[in-house]
Amino acid sequence: MAEPVPSAEEFLAFGRQALASQPFSQLLGAELTALQAGVVELQLQLPLTAQLQQQHGFAHGGVLSYLADNALTFAGGTALRVPVVTAEFKINYLRPGIGERLVARARAVHVGRSQAVCSCEVFALQDGAEKLCALAQGTIAALPEKAET
Repeated sequence: MAEPVPSAEEFLAFGRQALASQPFSQLLGAELTALQAGVVELQLQLPLTAQLQQQHGFAHGGVLSYLADNALTFAGGTALRVPVVTAEFKINYLRPGIGERLVARARAVHVGRSQAVCSCEVFALQDGAEKLCALAQGTIAALPEKAET
């Protein structure tokens, strides 16, 4: 018999708890703003200050990559409904991340028994408008029952 699907509120509460346990996510001010099975929205609440930029004044690729990686993992993890890690991902930087904040939206595209393939769009928010600045795709893998250290 299949496990009951958690409510939207239960998914979001679980995701926020998981995010709160990640020191790096806390450092960057990451916040889950939406989460359901296989779909996530993750935002940086920190403004895009000089500390998060590269030498040309754009959001650093590592910041965009962090958002994509974490969003992909949340999308895959909620779709698989088991503990997961990122097995691989790639990112295409489309335009400079310029604006006040960043937001990533990811979804599971294909879900198997032990992995999910997910896609993610990362946007820069400026003056209330969203500009697509990166696309990512990743494979999210279920952790074995007893993860090796």
